Amino acid sequence: MTDLLYASPLTLDPDWTPDTLAVQAGRPARVPGAPVNPAITMSSTYVHDASLEYGRDGNAGWGALEAALGALDGGRAVTFASGLAATTAIADLVPLGGTVVLSSVTYYGVRNVFERLAAAGRLRVRMVPPDDTAVILEAADEAAMVWVESIANPLMVVADVPAIAAGARERGALTVVDSTFATPLRQRPLDLGADIAMHSATKLIGGHSDLLLGAAVCRDEAHARHLATQRHDHGAIPGGLEAFLALRGLRTLAVRLDRAEASAAELARRLGSHRHVSRVNYPGLPGDSQHERAARVLPFGSGSMVSFEVAGTVEQTDAFLAGLRLLTHATSLGGVETLIERRARYAGDAAIAGPTLCRLSVGIENVEDLWTDLDRALQAACG
Repeated sequence: MTDLLYASPLTLDPDWTPDTLAVQAGRPARVPGAPVNPAITMSSTYVHDASLEYGRDGNAGWGALEAALGALDGGRAVTFASGLAATTAIADLVPLGGTVVLSSVTYYGVRNVFERLAAAGRLRVRMVPPDDTAVILEAADEAAMVWVESIANPLMVVADVPAIAAGARERGALTVVDSTFATPLRQRPLDLGADIAMHSATKLIGGHSDLLLGAAVCRDEAHARHLATQRHDHGAIPGGLEAFLALRGLRTLAVRLDRAEASAAELARRLGSHRHVSRVNYPGLPGDSQHERAARVLPFGSGSMVSFEVAGTVEQTDAFLAGLRLLTHATSLGGVETLIERRARYAGDAAIAGPTLCRLSVGIENVEDLWTDLDRALQAACG
């Protein structure tokens, strides 16, 4: 298997901001006639007597993307076929019979991974509330790993990553932060004390709803090598085209996220006073119980995700969603288009999401057009 630690030929300035790193990291060296972008490498095998032999060993496209993500998050990145492939590989760091502390407000796909492993006797799971640091750390006693989301899906809860990571380290446990909603531009979990940052790059990093890809960025190179070996042995590799698209998406993440976040904050503010909305979840709202924690854990902004409860029945909520013309009624998030769905339609989220809770992934359309569509559909469905 090839050396995991791909180094970008382009020298990066340590004073560059994350916005600049997102554009420049992972590019080829600047020599006359060289391409500005790394090439798409499409090959399942390589000529013998070099470090690469087979497609699972490595790919120059993965390397470029991993160099960029590693520079942004301040660690060593390993990419995977999807966010859940990355999750499964990270779970392999837990020793046989070890305990994982898992937030009760976690993407249901991640919960499924750990619950399946627990059912098979591979590990044990302790479920904890996402925002009670004392309870989380009490559960971390003799645990191998603490897994948190910040911002948490779908209730937008902000976990106290610095306090959790410090307490977990004192207890000998790894801290893993799913930072998909925040991205490295809004939160750098390794800087906050976490050991691994996990991203579903399918979402905001890719940004165009056209790929599946995951990544884990590790503080410890030994963990990164373990994950790369697990990727190789299980075959959970990203495609060459997917890696290229994710890196291309990363180049515009700063401008996309700035636009989407500004719109999300404005829509959250307006939804909060709408007569057909009973509750809004957005960590950047002034007066919200999480506002101070969000300012500390998300020092660069609160992201592009909002959830809210329709003040009506499930039938009215479904009518509201069906009545939207601009917003797309679909799952996933982080694309340039605005997506919305009622999360309790999934059995995995029904236990934590109210029956009328809608998760809104704000894109880059004009905010007034988005608001007109939301308000019109709410008025029509709820009267």
